[in-house]
Amino acid sequence: MRVASALDGDASRRLRVAHDEEVVDADAEVVAGQDPPSARRPLDRDRIVAAAVRFIDESGLPGLSMRRLGAALGVEAMSLYRYVPGRENLLDAVVESIIEEMRHDEDVLEAPRDGWQDFLQRLAHGVRRVALAHPRAFPLVASRPPEAPWLRPPLRSLTWVEAFLDGLAGEGFSDVAAVAAYRAFTSFLLGHLLLEVASLGADVGPLDVLDDHEDANAKSLEPYPTVQRLSGSLAEDHSAVEFEESLEALLNRIALLQSETPFTS
Repeated sequence: MRVASALDGDASRRLRVAHDEEVVDADAEVVAGQDPPSARRPLDRDRIVAAAVRFIDESGLPGLSMRRLGAALGVEAMSLYRYVPGRENLLDAVVESIIEEMRHDEDVLEAPRDGWQDFLQRLAHGVRRVALAHPRAFPLVASRPPEAPWLRPPLRSLTWVEAFLDGLAGEGFSDVAAVAAYRAFTSFLLGHLLLEVASLGADVGPLDVLDDHEDANAKSLEPYPTVQRLSGSLAEDHSAVEFEESLEALLNRIALLQSETPFTS
């Protein structure tokens, strides 16, 4: 057969596409008498999702596609759809995967052990560690549709929200105070961490972040002497200290919510 003879002995052939990317040509390999790459490289949903997280960590979210992910795994893109119906489903799985990393964080508790302040401190730092581990993927936590319409990021899973609310209830919080604490806690975390991952190169849409690198088109600071004088201080990174101070202020606010709202079982 003419096509087969042209491809014989070249079963590992790859097609070059835009941006010099390599794509697995499974059809060519089958015509050449070889098994498709996906038959030689066992796939499962967990492996695909883990590869997607790595891809976003390394290359950013905008470049992720099923074709590119297949190339990264060394298989044809069509083989991914058996485990992941499409890109949207894949992104939901990425969010679930990175949030679930907190279950493997020994410092994060699923229920208060030494008081609610300790519980929330540990949970907040667990979420921050996830954000710092995956700064380019973390904005997905804010943008993906939640499991329930009232669920607020970054505690995106019902399991974690249940643990949060049940934990505070067990510490004497009324329903009203627990919900108010949940709203304040999630708003604090999301606002702070989106700004922090943006400074690490994450694409967070409309958020503007100061760039430490000089821009030839940047506006001159000469008309703004105070800004110019303080520009060095403004550019300093105090993320860790600011996180700690803001979290402490938040816990003090939650303590007031608890004391002002009568407990009802």
